[in-house]
Amino acid sequence: MKEPEFEVQPSCADVTVHNSISVAEARSAIQNQITPLRDQETVAIRSALGRYLACDCQSRLDVPSHTNSAMDGYALLGRDLPSEGVKSYEVIDTVTAGNISRKTVKAGQCVRIMTGGSMPAGTDTVVMQEQVQVMDDGLVRIDDRHRVGQNVRHIGEDIARDSVVFNEGRKLSAADVGVLASLGVAELRVKRRPRVAFFSTGDELRSMGDQLEEGQVYDSNRYTLYSMLTTAGAEVLDMGVIKDDKEALEEAFDSASKMADVVITSGGVSVGEADYTKEILERLGKMDFWSLAMKPGRPLTFGKIGNALFFGLPGNPVAVMLTYMQFVEPALRYFSSGEWPKLLLLKARSEAKLKKKPGRFEYVRGILSYDDEGDLTVRPSGTQGSGVLTSMSRSNCLVLLNEEINVVEPGDTVTVQPYDVVL
Repeated sequence: MKEPEFEVQPSCADVTVHNSISVAEARSAIQNQITPLRDQETVAIRSALGRYLACDCQSRLDVPSHTNSAMDGYALLGRDLPSEGVKSYEVIDTVTAGNISRKTVKAGQCVRIMTGGSMPAGTDTVVMQEQVQVMDDGLVRIDDRHRVGQNVRHIGEDIARDSVVFNEGRKLSAADVGVLASLGVAELRVKRRPRVAFFSTGDELRSMGDQLEEGQVYDSNRYTLYSMLTTAGAEVLDMGVIKDDKEALEEAFDSASKMADVVITSGGVSVGEADYTKEILERLGKMDFWSLAMKPGRPLTFGKIGNALFFGLPGNPVAVMLTYMQFVEPALRYFSSGEWPKLLLLKARSEAKLKKKPGRFEYVRGILSYDDEGDLTVRPSGTQGSGVLTSMSRSNCLVLLNEEINVVEPGDTVTVQPYDVVL
């Protein structure tokens, strides 16, 4: 009697899985499902850090608001500078920041001026105080090394009145907040934060403070996701741990989709007997894909439940972080800015041999550093298992190994993605 064929289920050990899509295809599918937020709110300038502008920001004044000195020194008329040798000047006044001189400077005269001080009438040049010779009779001597117009900041030089300073969709940095403050902006219109509801699934998960029994683990994924979502500026709705129960899961999905723009789960998207997610999602929503040709992170699900985007992240801690970094965070930025962020990619020399199977995209957690010659090098951060979360905390970048790569030898150039940097 002929033995039946030996059949196995698809697994993360496979190079490719039926219906798996590429990383690039996944990004495109996600972007196509997002409609950037239009809802706005007004916030005080002190609360604007990390928020996205809801409209173009136009300056109501010139910066600087007056032509002023960029140095502590002496203001004079540029054409009165000596063309050769040394010349003496009479100091007729002193100007500090916030004050003006009522005097008009003539040939052979100058005004002592401090940084930020308004340029007196008849002057267009400042010689810094370290480059003059102060005489006992009150005169100052200046030589022929200087040029007309030096060390002066002109009105509107930084920002001109009525010009657009920042465009809609810009994520405001600390420097941006300072620029807006210099324009006298006390409040501004920003996009509302994307609301993200998330929960973990699994009977083995326990929360902080619970006593662990055999086979149970603490739920690290929720805390990792909460931290990453908070850093991304999302309005975070933590729904806790949902048991592997169909009714409880369906209720959680339905509730989350009604109060959030994005729903995220970790765990429950593989092929285990207790993974009900696929069955529930097929009933409540529409899924675009269930599997990616990447490692770690193959069992990633994406689609919509009602009007909410859904990301079903894997259960392994490293895979959670990687899929969040590559797909969820860019999606959140696209929600707020209307632009898909570009990742900063660098080239570095590999210090180790790296092997992978062609056909899928792999991410190696790495440590990026400089060698003695100042060139970038990278090495793995340790054991690369998708459950080894310390490999993420020890690393500062990802080594990107595309589908065509099989082996990287020591000394080969590889592409790396530093953490937390987008363009």
